[in-house]
Amino acid sequence: MDSPESLNLHEGDVVKIAFPGAPSLDTTQQIRRDGKITLPLTGEVQAAGLTPAALEKKVAELCASQLVSKEVSVSVISSTYPVYVSGAVLHAGKVTTDRPITLLQAIMEAGGFTDSANLKAVLVVRQEGGKAHNYTVNVQLLLSGKSNDPFYLKPSDSVYVPETWY
Repeated sequence: MDSPESLNLHEGDVVKIAFPGAPSLDTTQQIRRDGKITLPLTGEVQAAGLTPAALEKKVAELCASQLVSKEVSVSVISSTYPVYVSGAVLHAGKVTTDRPITLLQAIMEAGGFTDSANLKAVLVVRQEGGKAHNYTVNVQLLLSGKSNDPFYLKPSDSVYVPETWY
């Protein structure tokens, strides 16, 4: 399970890039659809897919020859992304969030479970490295207090809550 801190930047995120040694270069930008931002010293920089810390390092390396102070900080000003919830929930569809969201929180945003939901085998489909990866999560353990490990969703994850067949 991923912690929210390990989430990568994605298109639509608004990031602030600060240069403490050269505040005139500070910029706040939204990551474009192509995953890039434009910096005054270097031009286009790929930002989507990187963590904020990795983007800091990349910008510092790209700008190193032009900066006296090699310090760069990247902070996320806003971030919204969709996850998709279907199956045995009251309101299947897209859930848009502006904060890290757990599997259980996304299901609650979709109206919660129906009476026929199989809480022991909730499926999360995630695209990683060009391939679909399936994760089966026993939400019943979370609800009963037998587990306290939240499963954080990533942008564009698809959640399927199956029905129980009697």
